[in-house]
Amino acid sequence: MSESLFELTVDPTINLLPYDGTVLDFGIILSSAVSEAVFNALLSTVEWKNDEAIIFGKRILTKRKFAWYGDKDYEYTYSKINRRALPWNTTLKKLKELVEKHSDESYNSCLLNLYHNGEEGVAWHSDDEKTLKPLGAIASLSLGASRKFSFRHKTTKEEISINLHAGQLLVMKDSTQINWLHSLPKTKKCTMPRISLTFRTIVSATCDIGPGDGIGRF
Repeated sequence: MSESLFELTVDPTINLLPYDGTVLDFGIILSSAVSEAVFNALLSTVEWKNDEAIIFGKRILTKRKFAWYGDKDYEYTYSKINRRALPWNTTLKKLKELVEKHSDESYNSCLLNLYHNGEEGVAWHSDDEKTLKPLGAIASLSLGASRKFSFRHKTTKEEISINLHAGQLLVMKDSTQINWLHSLPKTKKCTMPRISLTFRTIVSATCDIGPGDGIGRF
């Protein structure tokens, strides 16, 4: 995939949070045609797996699928299941470079989630694992169906929501993960699939996290 395929025109950056953090909306960074092409490419080339967990001794598979890629074979344990990052494929490497260019940040891994429809979502959580770069940026690139994405302050309970569309880039950084939760609410109105790519920076080669932590939960 050549870099010329990407639509580089973006909206002005916007801080969506009134206090205690920074969330920047870079708008649509991929044209509709390129966004659709990338979506289809990821569907066919990413090594998707059903997310799984061991709950009360039973192995549970989620309908949502995930994949994890990175500069190295970073390993993390979530709900007693070990996972290891795969090497970048061509499409993901190009997307990483594009996201880094727009956000003026660097990332060494990407967690992808495939939501088949609006019945699959993510509960309130923060991506605040100790293995992530402290106060580092987490960039979320959306593909496919438009979905509502919400933030809730941990103390004041104030909520802010935004509709994320195909090709849209959102970046969370500074103290956002310390002070705010975020979620992808379920909805019966959405019948189409969505892929989210969350680019982040791992500072430890091994991640050991519990069932309430946020990694992989976009």
